[in-house]
Order: sequence, then C-alpha cells, then structure tokens
Amino acid sequence: MDWTPTISELSGPRYQRIVEAMEADIAAGRLVRGQQLPTQRALAKALDLDLTTVTRAYTEARRRGIMEARVGQGSFVSETSARRAVDLPHPVAIDLSMNVPPHPLEAQLDERIIAGMEAIRAQSGLTAYLNYQPPGGSAHEREVAARWMRARVPHAHADRLVVFPGTQTILFNLLAHLARPGDIVLTEALTFPGIKAAAARLGIKLVGIAMDDGGILPDALAKACRAHKPKAVYLIPTLHNPTTATLVPERRGAIAKIIRDTGTILIEDDAYGLLDRSASPIANLIPERTYLATTLSKCIAPALRVAYLVTPDSEAQREMRTYLQATVQMPAPLMVALVTHWIESGIADRIIAAIRSEAVGRQQLAQRALKGFQLLAKPAAHHLWLRLPEDRPDVAAHLLRNGLAVVAGDAFTVDGTPPHAARVSLGAARNRSELTEALRILVGALQKPADTRQIV
Repeated sequence: MDWTPTISELSGPRYQRIVEAMEADIAAGRLVRGQQLPTQRALAKALDLDLTTVTRAYTEARRRGIMEARVGQGSFVSETSARRAVDLPHPVAIDLSMNVPPHPLEAQLDERIIAGMEAIRAQSGLTAYLNYQPPGGSAHEREVAARWMRARVPHAHADRLVVFPGTQTILFNLLAHLARPGDIVLTEALTFPGIKAAAARLGIKLVGIAMDDGGILPDALAKACRAHKPKAVYLIPTLHNPTTATLVPERRGAIAKIIRDTGTILIEDDAYGLLDRSASPIANLIPERTYLATTLSKCIAPALRVAYLVTPDSEAQREMRTYLQATVQMPAPLMVALVTHWIESGIADRIIAAIRSEAVGRQQLAQRALKGFQLLAKPAAHHLWLRLPEDRPDVAAHLLRNGLAVVAGDAFTVDGTPPHAARVSLGAARNRSELTEALRILVGALQKPADTRQIV
C-alpha cells in the first residue's frame, strides 16, 4: 500500500490527476492487478489534500473500472477493465453462460480504443467512416487482414477474404448460399447454438455426428456423408464449443480426405483458433473446399463485430460479398478501421496475448476448484465442459436459484438425448474474485446430496 502518485506535473482538477496517475502507473507496470491501494485517508495525508478530493478520485477510478473496492478489505487495482453488469436478468448475480473473452487490465482496451480512434482521426478523420463502405471491406482492409492471417492460413489473400459483422452473419449467409430448405448439413453431435438457430430459420436440417473426448469421429462422418449427401459440413475443430475438444492432426487429415472424396464443402468455424495457434486449420489441407471463418469476438471483444471469411476462390468471395450486401450491407466501418489499425500496428496481437494469458490463469483456477469432478478443458479456452451428477437432474436450476447461470447440454444438442453436462464460461466473470465465488457456488451444488434437494 505504498503507492503515492506524482500529480504535480499533470493538469486539471486534482481528483482527475490522481486517476490519470493511477492509469499511467498501471500502464507502466508500477501498479499491478490485485495490488492493494492506500486508504483514502492515508493518500490524502501523503498528498496533502483534503479527504473529499481523494474520495472523488477513488469513485471516478471505480467508475472507469481500474479500481475495485472489497468490503472489509480495502481498495485494489482491478483485475479487469469490465464494468459491473447492470442488466443481468433476475435472479442471475453471476453469469457464466456467455462465452466471452475476459478483459484483463494488461489488454489496455480502454486506452487502446481511445488511442486507435485518435490515430484514425489524425490520418483520415472519423467522419470518413460514417458513410457506406464497400461490402466486405475495402481492398486495403482486406489486404491487411489477409496478411495477418497468413501466419496460420497461408492461402489467405485479399481476393479470397470478406470482412463480415461477426461469425453469426457468416454462418447465416453461408447456409443461405450453400443449401436450400430441406437440405442437410452435418455438424458435430454437440454444436454452437448459433448454427442451430440459423439452420432453423432457413429450414435446413442439421444432422449430428458422433463424437468422443477428442472431437468428431472421422468414420462416423464418412458414413453420414455417404448416407445423407450433405450440402456442407460445419465443424469447430479447435477448442470446440462446448466440449473444448481440439482435433489432433491425424483426425484433421482424415476429415479433409472425407470432404474431398465425397465432394462436399467444409464450413470451418475458427472462432477460438487465435487462442491456440498450435492447431492448424483443416482449411490448410483443403483450401479449395473450405470456407474458413475467423472472428475477433472470442479473442478480443464480441461488440467489435469484426470477422473474416476466407473463401475457396475469388469467385466464391465475390458471391459472399453479394450475400453480405443483400443482408446487412457491411460491417461497421469505424470498428473495421479500428481493428485494421490494431492489426497493422501489432496491437491486436498484444491484446490477444493478454487475453490468452488471462484465459490460462482462469482455467488453472477452475482446475483447482473443480478437482475430482469430470470435465473437459483446454489451457487457453474461455470455457469448460462439466459432466453433472446423474442423480442430480436439477443442478442447472439449483445454480440459477443461487444466482449462477451456466448453459445446460440441451442447448448444444443437434439430435438425440442431451448429455447431462453444462458449459461453464470462465471468461464471463468480471474478475477472478467473482469467478472464485461462482466456482464455490458451483462446487456446492455438485456436492449437494440428491435427497436434500429443494422442492419448488
């Protein structure tokens, strides 16, 4: 608690100088996440200020999300830049249902958004991005994105890339392009609810393929391709949602061969690929038969609404730009400009590295808390897949009654009996303290004897 900010060289009201000094010291590493700050009275004495000035500074620091107060303990540097949720539905107090990335202070998102917008304003002006832009991104934006992606996807080039406002829009447009009502698309037996929603809206039938803890089974996929003659196969090969399964190279090779031999098309959802760069996309094996979707929603922030689709060829790229224009016209130009600036300057990679590191830390915390329970997890994933006790069919409801939201297995099931399991999204907690409390509630529910269940 020996932090004493230097505010004499700053301008503006003194309470704002304290906050600005705090932000600067966090950015410089002189203050670190979770570090305890001086009491308001102690800091007022050290700076020879009245108490109300420091109180106002601490209130503003909490509002900005750089400081948090813990009852009975004091004030601490925040672990995250996320604000307190104000719109959680009753009775949710902690929401571990949304699979979103954490925002550690090391990512410096607030500062980098402001600096990025200033850089864009200085270069071309912000109002330049308030008009209609080319659907699918400008040539420059597509070239920057393609060059960045080539570290993992060597065939990514501007004439095969489309900038979309999020993966959900990609999936809806791809299904509309590749299939018609009544057609079949194959997926893993457990899959992303977004593809289920898009298929249902378009009248497309999804057929689930058997999985094990390592992901989809190639033999089952081959049999289904022969039986159903699908229009496409949709897969999440890396950090699968919800199971976290990541296909080993041998399975990726086998799946690529099946796709090629059966003449079908692969829709590869690479939403989590930037969190595990060791996993090479299946698209690299069959680029001519794959639509690869990469998004920043899971590695930076979902509200950016920036995702990239790499198509099999330039003709498919032009077709998908037409579909994009017909549905939502374009992604938000200012957000695309910001992301493009971050990629060009190397900031995007630094943000992703900070978020990946936080994901690893949260997984380690969860592994300790859930030791002895059956679960599937990977070090850099934002979620884990928890097997629930067979004699406790009410676990998810019990958790909700105690203010904790997770997602039960039926949300991911394509057909058949839903597994008695739940996806627990670790990134959704505002900080590790909140995550620790959520895991405590979760463990308590799992350990609750079946014969003492509350009847409601």
